[in-house]
Amino acid sequence: MSPRPGVARSTPARTIGRIALASGLVFAGVSHLFWARREFRAQVPDWVPMDPDAVVVASGVAEIGLGGALLVLPRERRRIGAIVAAFFVAVFPGNLAQWAGRRDAFGLSTDRARFIRLFFQPVLVALAVWSTTPSGSRR
Repeated sequence: MSPRPGVARSTPARTIGRIALASGLVFAGVSHLFWARREFRAQVPDWVPMDPDAVVVASGVAEIGLGGALLVLPRERRRIGAIVAAFFVAVFPGNLAQWAGRRDAFGLSTDRARFIRLFFQPVLVALAVWSTTPSGSRR
């Protein structure tokens, strides 16, 4: 199958990773807006100078937009992947705040569980970069 003009070639594994990441972002974004709002508010650090609910809504909208963009803007795939990776880095302080503040959410009710969760954020960053990098690219 030849690639569409202007769209970088991808591998099946990268495509699956990108679709899974995009789907996860959209799902998480929708959950920010509806059924998991309270849990997400637990992740907003106390030092953020905004209403925690507004932060949760804004990040949910951002996740829906980023996930959708990964799916429907193939020519911008690499740029969107970098933005998604930066987004995951930007929200990492929320994960740290949940751990440091011993805030229960998402079934993470022990310090150990909250600590282990911290290691998943770099995996998401790596997936965002890897799944949006054209196959054969050294960068």
